[in-house]
Amino acid sequence: MSTQEVDKKMEQELKEAFPMADNMDWNEVYQRIIYRYSTPHGLQHVKEELYKLEDKGEIIIHHIKPYNNPIKMQTLNGTPKVIPTTKLWQHKSCGQCGHIPGYPTSVFWMMNKMEIDYMDEPHQTSCTGWNYHASGASNPVALAGVYVRNMWRAYEIDYFPLIHCGTSFGHYKEIRNMLVLHKEIRDKLRPIMRKMDMDIVIPEEVVHYSEWLYTMSKKAAQQKKYNLNGIRAAVHTPCHVYKLVPEDTIYDPEVFEGRRPAAPSGTAQNFGAKLVDYSTWWDCCGFGFRHILTEREFSRSFALFKKVIPAVEEGKADIFVTSDTGCVTTLDKSQWAGKAHGFNYNLPVLADAQFAAIAMGADPYTIAQVHWHATDVEGFMRKIGVNVDDYKEKFIQYLADLREGKAEPEYLYKPHRKIDFYLSVPERVKWYKQEKGQTTNTSK
Repeated sequence: MSTQEVDKKMEQELKEAFPMADNMDWNEVYQRIIYRYSTPHGLQHVKEELYKLEDKGEIIIHHIKPYNNPIKMQTLNGTPKVIPTTKLWQHKSCGQCGHIPGYPTSVFWMMNKMEIDYMDEPHQTSCTGWNYHASGASNPVALAGVYVRNMWRAYEIDYFPLIHCGTSFGHYKEIRNMLVLHKEIRDKLRPIMRKMDMDIVIPEEVVHYSEWLYTMSKKAAQQKKYNLNGIRAAVHTPCHVYKLVPEDTIYDPEVFEGRRPAAPSGTAQNFGAKLVDYSTWWDCCGFGFRHILTEREFSRSFALFKKVIPAVEEGKADIFVTSDTGCVTTLDKSQWAGKAHGFNYNLPVLADAQFAAIAMGADPYTIAQVHWHATDVEGFMRKIGVNVDDYKEKFIQYLADLREGKAEPEYLYKPHRKIDFYLSVPERVKWYKQEKGQTTNTSK
């Protein structure tokens, strides 16, 4: 095949991969398109096999139901992705809860404001993605077992899983594909799950919270309290969200003409911020799992020189918006290292959930918890009209009252909410508890 024929074929494949963009600078997206071919089997094929396995009784699919109020969105290759918008099982992030607690609380606060039914699951485990990406010390059956155990819990109480962590999201998509395409792994996993009175459950879709937030962002923005029209927002889309099984990421022609993932850029845009571009938008934040452990100074330098400085100097950004634990942590908490060497950049970094919650009027300290951040978020908040001093005074008094026993902790929901779900099991899975040993349609 001649060079011209190869180029023509590549151009045609690129056009097929980006059906929503009429005018495209193909050189701009050439490297990104490579990742489309990193999945050995196309997503459409994986889903076809998924439903075949259900028909054979080899797996249980956790289907998205009408009462999940699903909304169809577009993916990279044009295949619709169904996003459930309510009755959601929250798969929280280790790093968010440990390092950025205002991240998950902002998600829950917004769900309360929009009257979304959700379950903050106390029996969830880690996805073990850190072990997988940072050390490679696990094995396929163990990884699949952790995934299926969490997914069974969501299936058992009939709340559809919403994945908070970008790494868990990408990791689970890879495991989903692995389980569907490799019978030997299913055969090794099934007896392990049966010992725990469970079976192999695979959700119909793997959904990241940022996809849910973007899908709901226009509705959420109707409750916006502050005007963000003067805000210039640079966005970093997490690698593990859209570079792992990339064809399962949602795109929208309203966001960068469909050239980049819809979330979290579209969320910032729908809340009124102006999206600004910068040359290193594609690059990793610097976290990368393994090198944050072994080459931490490289991570800090990369975050500053390859992400923060271009966003400030090229995009003149007021805020950096992203949507994963490692990205918020690295971009936010690496800037002090540059300051120690005379690079005085202070670009506030927020998760899209924090950004949206603050815009909707959430308390920046008890809900968004910006005091956990290393960069100064207060300047950004003052610019959009948040009365920072009043909120701060109220928060300091609240902490003092807690210490002195004059106040009770404030909760986003009542403790032990919906305890009946922990004590009772729906009819469709009672056979595991009461009829063990009998043949069922999932016993193959």
